[in-house]
Amino acid sequence: MDEIFRKLLHLCNDTPVLAAAYDGFDRLRYANQAFRSAYFLEADETPLWSDLMRRNFETGRGTVIRAGDFDAWLISTQSRRGKMGFRAFETDLVDGRWLWMTETVQSDGWMLCIANDITKLRAHGRTVRQDLDKAIKASNTDELTGVANRRFVTARMGEMLQRMQTEGRAGCVCVLDLDNLKYINDRYGHQAGDVILGDFAVRIQREVRRSDCFGRVGGEEFVVVLPNTPTAAAELIVARMLAAIRNSRPLSQSADFGYSFSAGIAAAQRGDTIDDVLARADTALYSAKMAGRNRIHLAA
Repeated sequence: MDEIFRKLLHLCNDTPVLAAAYDGFDRLRYANQAFRSAYFLEADETPLWSDLMRRNFETGRGTVIRAGDFDAWLISTQSRRGKMGFRAFETDLVDGRWLWMTETVQSDGWMLCIANDITKLRAHGRTVRQDLDKAIKASNTDELTGVANRRFVTARMGEMLQRMQTEGRAGCVCVLDLDNLKYINDRYGHQAGDVILGDFAVRIQREVRRSDCFGRVGGEEFVVVLPNTPTAAAELIVARMLAAIRNSRPLSQSADFGYSFSAGIAAAQRGDTIDDVLARADTALYSAKMAGRNRIHLAA
């Protein structure tokens, strides 16, 4: 078995096809020579994907990132990256090469990335494909915050419930709602409200695992989908989110201004529809609001 494993490693390292594996926290755990060469990685480096993208963006190499604001691009991309079992797309490198990239994600969050160089293939349809990719991204993105929108989050909930039926894997849905946003809008203006929504999206996205899905579903309401996560673990994750928001001071005109959110958590149950689990999470959220806000309640 060890000999077979060594042979596989040699084959992977010798192929011109790019191959890499990321763990559930999006840290690079394996990359063959072709991948390391394309993304300027030393043999012993195992960076987070976000750190790799930032470094290459700042040095003008690796993946072409067409964005003036890297952090906004990163938050938007991370809200969708690794959330589906499989996806395929085109991407281009600064050196002029075009790659056909596939991402295969396991239930524990580990992801295998395979990329083939398609630079020499007929490119007359490339613009059409790029426009289609942009349209799909726009249809799954909340315009104000840049994170996933209701359509994308709902699809991930459906996939989680389906896996529960077939594999028996536990999962939770968390509804997060900003506290007193109407009062904030009335006192500081709607622009300040938009700043708070953006700050909230950035800070919460930093707290989710790559296998989780976070998005805005409307107004001041957001949803986090936590596959393969029991209720106790979900509560700990949301507690970290509460702490991150309590420490935020996003308004330049009021340095002492802070804000909070309330959360309702519901565990998925066999036979649940999306509406079922959302209704229980919403009921728990209402209980959190009635108990004084800035807290978490679990569905009964």
